[in-house]
Amino acid sequence: MFKNKTLLITGGTGSFGHAVMERFLNSEIKEIRIFSRDEKKQDDMRKKYKNDKLKFYIGDVRDINSLKDTMYGVDYVFHAAALKQVPSCEFFPLEAVKTNILGTDNVLTAAINAGVKKVICLSTDKAAYPINAMGISKAMMEKVFVAKAKTINPKETLICGTRYGNVMASRGSVIPLFIDQIKNNQAITITDPNMTRFLMSLEEAVELVVFAFENAHAGDIMVQKSPASTIGDLALAVKELFNADNEIRIIGTRHGEKLYETLLTKEEYLVAKDMGGFYRVPADTRDLNYDKYFLEGDELLSTEDEYNSHNTKRLTIEEIKQKLLELDYVQNELKQWDKA
Repeated sequence: MFKNKTLLITGGTGSFGHAVMERFLNSEIKEIRIFSRDEKKQDDMRKKYKNDKLKFYIGDVRDINSLKDTMYGVDYVFHAAALKQVPSCEFFPLEAVKTNILGTDNVLTAAINAGVKKVICLSTDKAAYPINAMGISKAMMEKVFVAKAKTINPKETLICGTRYGNVMASRGSVIPLFIDQIKNNQAITITDPNMTRFLMSLEEAVELVVFAFENAHAGDIMVQKSPASTIGDLALAVKELFNADNEIRIIGTRHGEKLYETLLTKEEYLVAKDMGGFYRVPADTRDLNYDKYFLEGDELLSTEDEYNSHNTKRLTIEEIKQKLLELDYVQNELKQWDKA
């Protein structure tokens, strides 16, 4: 699939960038280009992996000129660069617009001009029925790539996207926070014990992107079916794994948080194609000639349930513990904890 191909990962020094790079580094891929703003993280990756297949490019998706040279000779792009923290985007919404919306348009424009064959854009469950700046910017990012996909022949550049939930133990996520609080003998702070979130590993997030790469049509949004847990049960599972007796303290929701997250809206559920462990949401291919639809009508709106973290499979505490034990991060933290 990637034999003798060149892959560009925007936001390549982030959690997902590391995971997808490791997934393909020892394959027959010719080159993996890491594009990001952080020279320190790039230098750390360079020293850690010491692999000639890795090439590093300093730049910012907000600056299309920094993308142009990076795209030369690229076959595929995984677009992961984004502002992802809900509270910070609430305080600086225009920064989310510049990176998540305008930055995505820059990536797509540069990729099309360079003749890139496929671009996969990474989105989030917060883009469905968004209530916070981060989710709104990601929802607009989806609109941008779906619209852009209609302007180009998919045989020249195929543009599609993925949408997934919380990636366990990724940068800024709650699991490392819980573990740090346990190690520092602090209270475990949770926002709302009944809040639910989808749970998936970085490896599962990478496999979703690979599945999209192999199966998506132009403008599609691909979604992986995922289990969920309450934040209260997640805190208890981490606490039990570490045999800790830390107090659990409820602190209330943060800026822009939702009680549950949605991976498929009711409107998307109506048209989604069930592909086993995945859903495929095809792009709406209608154009601006609205008269046809006003005169003839179209499909009725969905009365089906949406697909969200409240109605998906709910993991028990024991199942959460087993899922946590699949993570190298948690295994390493447990080893250090046992030695202490």
